[in-house]
Amino acid sequence: MQSPTNNPFQSEGDLNTSPCRDAWAQQHIGGETKKWLESDARVFLHQSLSTPCLNVLKECSGSVLRDWEGREMLDFHGNNVHQVGFGHPRVIEAITRQLRELSFCTRRYTNIPSIQLAEKLVSLAPGDLNRVLFAPSGTAAIGMALKLARVATGRFKTVSLWDSFHGASMDAISVGGEAIFRNGIGPLLPGCEHAPPPDAQHCLWGCGGTCSLKCADYIEYILEKEGDVGAVIAETVRCTPFIPPPEYWRKVRAACDKHGALLILDEIPTCLGRTGRMFACEHYDVVPDMLVIGKGLGGGVFPLAALLVREGLNQMRAGALGHYTHEKSPVGAAAAMAAISVIEEEGLLEHALNLGGKAVREMRGLMEKYSIIGDVRGLGLLMGVELVNDRRTMERASVQTEQVMYEALSRGLNFKITMGNIITLTPPLTLSEEEWALALRILTESIQAVVERGAACSNS
Repeated sequence: MQSPTNNPFQSEGDLNTSPCRDAWAQQHIGGETKKWLESDARVFLHQSLSTPCLNVLKECSGSVLRDWEGREMLDFHGNNVHQVGFGHPRVIEAITRQLRELSFCTRRYTNIPSIQLAEKLVSLAPGDLNRVLFAPSGTAAIGMALKLARVATGRFKTVSLWDSFHGASMDAISVGGEAIFRNGIGPLLPGCEHAPPPDAQHCLWGCGGTCSLKCADYIEYILEKEGDVGAVIAETVRCTPFIPPPEYWRKVRAACDKHGALLILDEIPTCLGRTGRMFACEHYDVVPDMLVIGKGLGGGVFPLAALLVREGLNQMRAGALGHYTHEKSPVGAAAAMAAISVIEEEGLLEHALNLGGKAVREMRGLMEKYSIIGDVRGLGLLMGVELVNDRRTMERASVQTEQVMYEALSRGLNFKITMGNIITLTPPLTLSEEEWALALRILTESIQAVVERGAACSNS
């Protein structure tokens, strides 16, 4: 079965190979910035989701980015690392203090900050997810989960979802479902089956905005027909966002239990409060066999991820599951502990639910004025505005969406486009009411400008 969206423009990010980007750069980039961008392009390998880059940053703090020319932008992208904002004083102080005491923990030794972080995560995690292993990236943690599933079940097959993103390594793109990472690479890992995602708006079964759970039925169908699948791996909530209905994960959990497959949930970008709960699976009252977290775990500073698993999966005493050089970084652990403390003590979970709910309601109000807005959805401060050419068919308005992004950048709002036509908004959980009001004004003005002007650039 082929991916229903194999257009490379319908991926987890916006591309740097479009006329719209060229036009924006010609208007806004020059002088010293242009010189540094040329140096960047000369020395780094090129790839369509990053180098050559758009701009050069000089500073970041709280919700704000500042470029080399002093322009400020509210950052509603942040690569999902900035739950507590950029450069939170408590995170910086914890890192600085730890650097002075123990900057690195060499192999065969442990350290108190890493132990304390592991204990804290276990105390926060749902159910019996009481074993932890750290890694320097979310992709590495996904690899550890896939290896552990093989050891624990004796099976190598997996079921994952088209359109999913689990990282850019060979094992991660094998279970991932985006064409831009898979096309032209050659043979991937064997046994990687894929199912359609729970996306009611673009559903293969024509659900038309109301999920019938046929996508969950299809996962069980694969598990039954294959008979020897070791794990189902998927993002609890796709960061587009696509938000499954409450019954979806309960049905998949039951299917895994019935057919002896483990359930691995990837919450690398959505963990630690993004959805208004510490972990997104808490919205569904489902406990996976493994939970992968990362990005914001490092406090917006340090690259850090973690694999949380059930006690019964502590099965690799005689093998090497991760064995990464920075597996138990005392500095990373200090950053994570500080970030979690900020989330808890500043009430950011409740704040994300309340402000996110308000934001979605206000953006849905724009649908009455702008027919180009096909849908607005969100969970906490994970929000998406889908732009379409026709609400009846939900045909993606990809060119217009890209134009809106560059209009917003010109006005001081930074966000990401996913799947070609979804304005994905992931601000820090510390976002103020005033900052949200400014972001909404910029977004509205940007949509208005594109609607008035019409599509002026092409992705061809």
